[in-house]
Amino acid sequence: MKPNLPPATPASASVVPPSLGVLLTMVRSELVNALEAEFARQGLDLSFTQYLILKKAQQLGPLSATELARAVELDGGAMTRQLDQLERKGYLRRSPHEQDRRTLRIELTEAGSAMWQSNAFLCGDRVMNAAQRSLSETERAQLHDYLERVLHALRDKS
Repeated sequence: MKPNLPPATPASASVVPPSLGVLLTMVRSELVNALEAEFARQGLDLSFTQYLILKKAQQLGPLSATELARAVELDGGAMTRQLDQLERKGYLRRSPHEQDRRTLRIELTEAGSAMWQSNAFLCGDRVMNAAQRSLSETERAQLHDYLERVLHALRDKS
């Protein structure tokens, strides 16, 4: 008696690789998970979104909540909640704008800047290096170039 085997799958019907959109989503999700795991290993009470906010505040210096929200692609309500949490942790402060007292400027505190320099930046660096460990320097540069070109093509409205 012959065993009951499933029909053979033709080579042309092999597994289809994920689309670019799905692959990019999966990569982002894995990076977020890896970063948050690294923060936890280092004893940092920091989410990925808070990391992005601190990174932009470090890069751009004092700016309005609206400018910061735009830079990290958050809506106003979500940004307010994140700013409240980061302010309670002592990493940021809101202060009145010099020319327009209706507007608040968001900036890193000394503790926020120190935490960024000594911990968060290094965590991000470790995770990104681990993510690219199988790539040569040339491949890393090519990947960066390809992704920048895709991003520019998507943003180009002409």
